[in-house]
Amino acid sequence: TTVSCILDSLWNMLSANRICVKPLSSVGSISEEETCERLKGLVQKQVQICKRNVEVMDAVRRGAQLAIDECQYQFRNRRWNCSTVDTLPIFGKVVAQGTREAAFVYAISSASVALAVTRACSSGELEKCGCDRNVHGISPEGFQWSGCSDNIAYGVAFSQSFVDVRERGKGSSSSRALMNLHNNEAGRKAILNNMRVECKCHGVSGSCEVKTCWKAMPPFRKVGNIIKEKFDGATEVEQRKIGTTKVLVPKNSQFKPHTEEDLVYLDPSPDFCDQDPRSGVLGTTGRYCNKTSKAIDGCELMCCGRGFHTEEVEVVDRCSCKFHWCCYVKCKQCHKMVEMHTCR
Repeated sequence: TTVSCILDSLWNMLSANRICVKPLSSVGSISEEETCERLKGLVQKQVQICKRNVEVMDAVRRGAQLAIDECQYQFRNRRWNCSTVDTLPIFGKVVAQGTREAAFVYAISSASVALAVTRACSSGELEKCGCDRNVHGISPEGFQWSGCSDNIAYGVAFSQSFVDVRERGKGSSSSRALMNLHNNEAGRKAILNNMRVECKCHGVSGSCEVKTCWKAMPPFRKVGNIIKEKFDGATEVEQRKIGTTKVLVPKNSQFKPHTEEDLVYLDPSPDFCDQDPRSGVLGTTGRYCNKTSKAIDGCELMCCGRGFHTEEVEVVDRCSCKFHWCCYVKCKQCHKMVEMHTCR
């Protein structure tokens, strides 16, 4: 059976018509345990986690919005552009199915929760966590660990407990549950495997006599880029029983086994060319396309061979910008006509 989408709980935090009380996106903070009970989409174990971690739920809400924004950025030039719909699941039934798109959405969502909660720790917003105090002393490279290292361990642990709990109940050995859990972890790995070291120099006139460093998460745009690359190379899998354990293996035995960082999917994706309201597919009619591109954003592929309309529109840009002492930049407004192409 299809496992309920983990995103229902996150996306409900962002939509007024799917919350019985004030939408969490419109309030400053979540301060009452009763709010957890009134949130649609949460399974009982998530309600319990919410009640025990009310102060963390604002970060979860921010993580949900971060995931939506990044998904729409990464797929802005694709036939499926991560548009949201007014029904659950928020991205339509293509996410309720075991498609590549679902794999990406699950991965980016679990990553965004981990990142948002970790940021809240580092900023001092949460009493339960702070900076990573395990990073201290002198490094093998000779610099002093100092500053506030991001407590990614806490953020990942919270993401695992809150996001993964939906897949660990009844039906947890189904193919879809295994797929979701794998992609959730792949999203978190995109952060864990790309932590970076940031440093500050100390000394006379900016010399680097002493250097203090701390561990920081990568920018979320980089995380999105990594997960998008994994989407493009995702592995189609099927469930197999090895001994007493059910696992996912490549459907094509000639393909090498996927790693923990790779995305996996079960079902082929639709072509997204034509509108299908029942599935939440908006089609590509009316979408802008690039007449000169041979890639997926090109008019031939984006418009699915239906052709496109061309019209001239006036665009206003800043131009002839000059720096004035001190200290501002003054620009003129330039009007020009450009061709815009939209799919039929």
